[in-house]
Amino acid sequence: MKRKLNAMSFEDLIELRDNVTAWITKKAQVTRDELKAQLARIDGLGRPGRAAKRGRGSALEGRKVPAKYRNPKKRSETWAGRGAMPRWLRAEVKSGKKLEHFAIRRGRPPKAA
Repeated sequence: MKRKLNAMSFEDLIELRDNVTAWITKKAQVTRDELKAQLARIDGLGRPGRAAKRGRGSALEGRKVPAKYRNPKKRSETWAGRGAMPRWLRAEVKSGKKLEHFAIRRGRPPKAA
């Protein structure tokens, strides 16, 4: 191979280099496309346009839970106890009130004897 390259003219070597670069680029693109197609099949479990959910996540993720705390001044303001504490509740707790003071009581009222 070296003898053949040594016998080639400068222009022929440059043309050879350009041809090799073009072939490498084409092969790389074909390989890239094949890999993308394989990943799409894996992600969509064989169904195009449908990606699989990654990771386990939480069993409660996205579910609504009933409110546990209510603002007595503005009854429409509630908090389920998830996430950051709302401003109104944070201010009341900071002023010295207990969190239990704002708890929403569930269940039946006790029977009178």
